[in-house]
Amino acid sequence: MKEFYTETAAFLAACLPCVPETAIILGSGLGSLAEEIEQATVIPYRQIPHFVNSTATGHKGNLIHGYLAGKPILAMQGRFHYYEGYSMEEVTYPVRVMKLLGVKNLIVSNAAGGINPNFKIGNLMLIRDHINMLPNPLIGQNDERFGPRFPDMTRAYDREFLKIAHEVAEANQIPVKEGVYVGLTGPSYETPAEYAFYGKVGGDAIGMSTVPEVIVARHAGLRVFGMSVITNEGYHFADDYVNDANDVIVQADKAAKKMAKIVNGLLERI
Repeated sequence: MKEFYTETAAFLAACLPCVPETAIILGSGLGSLAEEIEQATVIPYRQIPHFVNSTATGHKGNLIHGYLAGKPILAMQGRFHYYEGYSMEEVTYPVRVMKLLGVKNLIVSNAAGGINPNFKIGNLMLIRDHINMLPNPLIGQNDERFGPRFPDMTRAYDREFLKIAHEVAEANQIPVKEGVYVGLTGPSYETPAEYAFYGKVGGDAIGMSTVPEVIVARHAGLRVFGMSVITNEGYHFADDYVNDANDVIVQADKAAKKMAKIVNGLLERI
């Protein structure tokens, strides 16, 4: 796929008014953040060479160039998931294209289930670290254009960005949590025993995305900031409790404005 990356990057470079330093991946239900983008240039994924289509609920499938907090950004309004049947290379393909375009920072967001009993629906969790339970997207021949064979993941999520996000949240009186995100394949939701297990091994929230993109971004030398919206509570189960994808979208949409304030504040300072 080496030629594919180059072809896609060349296509986008010709379409975009400029190449920003920061890109944002908007997850389930959070695509409404795209409405905050000013002077937007919208390119549907189906028009981009070698991009696949996003089939997940709440993912509109657009690449958007525009401005947030006065800064040029590139936003993915919806991502690709392993559970959609795509390979890891397809799931993370846009991140490597971003690298070739000249992007230096990546902001990732997602909807996640809370497995820390102190987390409630609607909370925002700033991602400090992750536990990867998906196939590693770097398996296979290494492409030296992007990074080394054995990239370090000690600080996958940028400590400076994390500090700034806490300061922005405090200044805007937005309560935030901080924790570890667990990435699983999905698409089935976790059982009560699985929620309990991943909590015991250090997870605070759990979802079906984000980790592959972060691994590829760090391999390519991008600085990363991640944030989850807690959309369900996976630590207590009433007899009538069920996980519902539509509820996830509803709760994620409710938190979008708070997330936008933190993202805007971060962008102002990086």
